[in-house]
Amino acid sequence: MLHAVSAPKSCSISYSRIPCYQRPLAPARFRVSASLPEPNGVKVEYTPWLIVGLGNPGNKYHGTRHNVGFEMIDRVSQEEGILLNTIQSKALIGIGSIGEVPVVLAKPQAYMNFSGESVGPLAAYYQVPLRHILLVYDEMSLPNGILRLQPKGGHGHHNGVKSVMEHLDGRREFPRFCIGIGNPPGTMDMKAYLLQKFSDTERKQVDAALDQGVGAVRTVVLEGFGSRISRFNIGQKYKYHKV
Repeated sequence: MLHAVSAPKSCSISYSRIPCYQRPLAPARFRVSASLPEPNGVKVEYTPWLIVGLGNPGNKYHGTRHNVGFEMIDRVSQEEGILLNTIQSKALIGIGSIGEVPVVLAKPQAYMNFSGESVGPLAAYYQVPLRHILLVYDEMSLPNGILRLQPKGGHGHHNGVKSVMEHLDGRREFPRFCIGIGNPPGTMDMKAYLLQKFSDTERKQVDAALDQGVGAVRTVVLEGFGSRISRFNIGQKYKYHKV
C-alpha cells in the first residue's frame, strides 16, 4: 500500500554540505513509503525513488531530441499508471509505485538549464537518497536509440545534468539513464540539432528504445544495478550490430 506519512521538520538527508537544501517549499515535509506484510506480520519499508526526465516545457519542444527524457517519463507514467497531475518545486510530478516500491516521477518545467531547481528540493522533500535519484536525459555520445544505465557519472557537458549536480552540492553519485540521440551531422550547429525533431527512421528507433526503457527502469527500481542491468547495457551496445 502506498501512503504518505509525516516526517520530522529537520532534514534527514545529508549530501555532504547540503543544509537540508535550504528551506522546503511547502509547510510540511512528507516521506513517501510503501509496505509489504511478511508472513510474521512485519511490514517492510522501501526507500522511494525520484525519477526525473530532463527536457524543455511547451509544445515548441515536444518531440525534439533534447526532450527524450520527458518522453521516457511519459512512457513510464502510462505503463505504470502513475498520473502526472501535480506541480511542485517547478516540476510536473506524479506519485505512485513500481511494484511495491514508491516512486515520484518528475518533469522539471523551468527549462533544461535550470532542472536542478526542481530536483534538489524534490529529493529533500520526499527524503530520497542520492542513490535513488534516477536522471533520464539525451546523450549525443551514444548512437540514436541506444540506451545506457549507470549508477553514477559526470555531466558530460550536458547543461541539464550540470544544473542537477549543482543543486546536489556537486555530488555525482546518482544514477543516470542516457538515451542516445547521436551527433550532429557535418558542421550542423549543436543547439539546432538538439532542438530538431527526429527523422522518421530515427523516430522509430527512439520509440522502440523507450519501450525497452520502461522495462529497464522497472528493473533498476526493483533490483538495483545488478547482473540484469549489466546484460541490458551490453545488449544495447550491440543491438544494431548484425551477426
